[in-house]
Formats: sequence, C-alpha cells, structure tokens
Amino acid sequence: MATTTGTFSTSAAARSASIASADRVPWTIWCMITGLVCGTVGGHWDISWHMSIGRDTFWTPAHILIQLGAVLAGIASASMILGASFGGESASHGTTVKIWGFRGPLGAFIAVWGCVAMLTSAPFDNWWHNAYGLDVKIVSPPHTLLSLGSFAIKIGVLALMAGLMNRAAADVRRTLTWLSVYVGATCVGQMMTLLTDATWPLNLHNARSYMAVAMLVPPALIGTSWGLARRWACALVAGCYTLIGLAFEWILPLFPAQPKLGPVYQNITHLVPLHFPVLLIVPAIALDLLWTKTGNWGRWRLALVTGPVFVLTYLAVEWPFANFLMTPAARNSFFGMAYFAYFDTANYLYDPYKFQLAEKTRAEFWIVLAVAVVVSVITSRLGFAWGDWMRRILR
Repeated sequence: MATTTGTFSTSAAARSASIASADRVPWTIWCMITGLVCGTVGGHWDISWHMSIGRDTFWTPAHILIQLGAVLAGIASASMILGASFGGESASHGTTVKIWGFRGPLGAFIAVWGCVAMLTSAPFDNWWHNAYGLDVKIVSPPHTLLSLGSFAIKIGVLALMAGLMNRAAADVRRTLTWLSVYVGATCVGQMMTLLTDATWPLNLHNARSYMAVAMLVPPALIGTSWGLARRWACALVAGCYTLIGLAFEWILPLFPAQPKLGPVYQNITHLVPLHFPVLLIVPAIALDLLWTKTGNWGRWRLALVTGPVFVLTYLAVEWPFANFLMTPAARNSFFGMAYFAYFDTANYLYDPYKFQLAEKTRAEFWIVLAVAVVVSVITSRLGFAWGDWMRRILR
C-alpha cells in the first residue's frame, strides 16, 4: 500500500522520526488487545450460551463482553485519530494518513469502522430476534455485521502493530510479534466460527467442507503469518488458534447451565462448547517448511504450490481424525464428542456419529475437491498480498 499513492509514501526524515518514536508498545495497542480478548471470550461464551441456555435476553454477560471489546477498540482508535488530528505533532504526519479531514494511523481508521459496525449490530440483533424469533444460527444478518466489524478491528490492530514493528527496536518488535500471533489466531478462529456447520465432525468426509476451509482460512492464516516475516510464524498462529479452541472446549463445561427455551432434546446441566478445533496446525507446519525453500519465489508461483499443500495436508490429517471422532473413544470431555446443544435432535432424528455425505458419487467428490484446490490457490495469493502489505506498512 505504500507504493500506490503519494498519501502513503514516507520521507526519510519522517522515517527517522518514526523509528525514534517506536520505542515502546503504546497504551492504545494494549487497550485494543484487551478489547480483542474481551471479544474472544465473549464470542465463545455467547455461542455456548445459545447452545446451552438459549437467547433469553440481549443483556447477557457474553453480549456485554463482546460490545465492551468494540468500545475499547473505539476508545483507543479515536484517541489516536484525535491526537494526530488536533495534537499539533508534526512528526506524526510521517506515520499517519489523512481521511475526511482527520489524520491518524490507517489501522485506527479501519478499527473505528469496525467499532461502529459492531455497536450498530447490537440494536439490529435485538430487533431481528424480536421480529423473526429466537434463532439458533451463527450466521444471520446482524451476526454478519457483527463479524465484519470484529474482523475489521482485527485488521486495524494488525496494521497498527505492523507499522510499529517495521520501524521499532528489537525488544518492541518481539512483543509486537507475539501480540500479532494472538490477533492472527483470532482471525483464523473467527473464520472457523463462520465455518462451524461446514466443519462439524459429521461433515468432515464431505469435499464441500474442505472447499469451505480453502475459501476462508488461507487469507487469514497465510496473511497474518506471512506478514510477520519470521520462521515458524504460520505454526505459531495455527497453534495459538488451537490452544484458544481447546481452552474454551475444556473450560466452558465447568460452569452450570440449563435451557430456558424449548423444545429441549438434550439434558443440559453445564455450558456446551463447540467441537474440537480442526487440525490446522499440521498444514501450517507444512507451509512453514515449504516457505523455507520457496520464500523468494514470485507470489503467484508460490500460491500455486501453497494452496494445494494447504488443502491436501489438511485433508490428509483431518479425514482420519474425523474417523476417530466418530468412535466411542472421542465421547469424553477431552475431545468433546459427547456434547450436544439443547435443541440438537441427535440420537432422536439422526445418528451424530455417522457421516452425512453431501456428494452423491465419488466423481462428484473429486470434482469438488479439485475446485477446492483451485480456490486455495486464489485465496493463498490473497493471503500473500495481505502479508506483503503488512510487511511494508509504516503508517
């Protein structure tokens, strides 16, 4: 982005001033990270609340925590924008852009938009439920707006930290790198939340499941890890995503809960978590190993290899793991295959331990899988473009 227009070019003097000023992680970054933690906890808690209790009111602790995350991100972003616009600091012009008469870091403007979108989704969600009833779907219009806003905040935070990393001392870069790993993991986690239905264990023998992952995960996983420009970045992001998913799967069932809506098909006594996280750590390690040999390739050439490696290694590990999840050995608190939402008709209207196949023939399966590989090339290229932008950004 630094090469597109004069607005994003930076003079040598401004670069020097920027480097001198990036000697610590500012409070605004810590405030936004705190907001993202609130959003991560609130998001998982809210899904579990819907699965265990039902949507009894908008003012649940989980909803409040999600919106608190938006407020914290908005406060930090507004502080950066107003400080740069009216603070009179001429040195800040080397690390800011001008939009609609205001000046501030590009990431702050992106995060402000995300904050507005998230806060707007709150009354929209309340109206939606009052107008159309209590849904049990993760993807609905107000939830989509909420998700877009949340993802925009993540992109904004990553852009802010990338700009600081690209002009900071080694100790500051180290701290920002680990914070970026966490934010990257939440980006991947958000994509996987949108893919909850597609990646539910009984769907993991469908080629459409792997195509869905190929569409949404590579931009988030590759983009955030490639932007860090460090060894094993992809494995770190995927590993952090896995740890977050496992933590919620193991912690949420420790808290009591009972359904408040009907019909109730399952005996719920504690919060119900989502399923065991998919094994993205394996394709992530494969990509890290691949990039050590091909990192200097042209981006399209690199994407032509990265996409198929991602899809095929993910298929190779998730397919047999899905077989294991269908067995009695996985029906415990560790793997989570004994948990069902209160409204789930499992063991009544369907067998939850039998794969539901979407492709009717083997030929259809391979055609869809081939499309997934092609899609993965395109989405991998988008990820590299995002990562390259983060490597260059200074403001």
